[in-house]
Amino acid sequence: EDEQIVAEIMRRRFFPALITHKAWEGFRFADHEIRITEATDCYGAVVWPSALVLCYFLETNSKQYNLVDKNVIEIGAGTGLVSIVASLLGALVTATDLPELLGNLQHNVLHNTKLKCKHQPCVKELSWGIDLEKNFPRSSCQFDYILAADVVYHHPFLDELLLTFDHLCKNDTVILWAMKFRLEKENQFVGRFQTLFDLEVISDFPSLNITLYKAMRKGRMRV
Repeated sequence: EDEQIVAEIMRRRFFPALITHKAWEGFRFADHEIRITEATDCYGAVVWPSALVLCYFLETNSKQYNLVDKNVIEIGAGTGLVSIVASLLGALVTATDLPELLGNLQHNVLHNTKLKCKHQPCVKELSWGIDLEKNFPRSSCQFDYILAADVVYHHPFLDELLLTFDHLCKNDTVILWAMKFRLEKENQFVGRFQTLFDLEVISDFPSLNITLYKAMRKGRMRV
C-alpha cells in the first residue's frame, strides 16, 4: 500500500518537454497544473518529497481537513508548492521563509494563484525565533492551520523552530507536518516537540522515510 500511494504521489510531478533556460518542475494538484521555478544552489528553493506528500494529503482529505476560508500559515515554504495547493483549495494563506528565498517564493505563488484562488495568498519573511511578536503578534494572528514540510533537517535552528511553532499555535490550531527522517539529532526533535504538543501519525511512508503528523497543543487533540 505504501508503494502504491507513493507511486501515485510521484505521478503528480511532470517535467518540461523541452529544456528551457529556467529550471522548473510541474505538478498536478487541486485540478490545476502548477509550475514551480527552482534554484538548485539552495536547499530551500527545491521541491522535496515531503512537500508532495503534504500536498497529496491536503487534496485527498479536503473534506476532513476543509481549508476553505481557513487562515493558514506555512513555515519554511521554500518554493511555495504547499502554499499554492492550500490556496487552490480555498485557504487564506501566508507563505513564509527566509529573506533570500522570498523572491523565488513570491514568483511561484503569484504565477500559480493569480485569478485562480478565492483568496490571494501573501508572502512574508519569517526567520524562526526572530521578532515573532513584532511580525506575527499573538493578539492578531489567529491561524487555523500551520503547514510544514521538511523543516527539520541538518541545521542549527531547531530551538528556534520549536519556539516558532509555539508562538504561532493557538489552542485550536492544527499543525500538519510532513517530516523526513534522516539523522538521529534531527529525529530527536520529535521528542522535544511532544513536550508542547500532542502528536498523531496520520500517514506513514516507509519507502520515503517520511511521516505525516497532526499536532495540537497538549490536551487539545480532538478524538
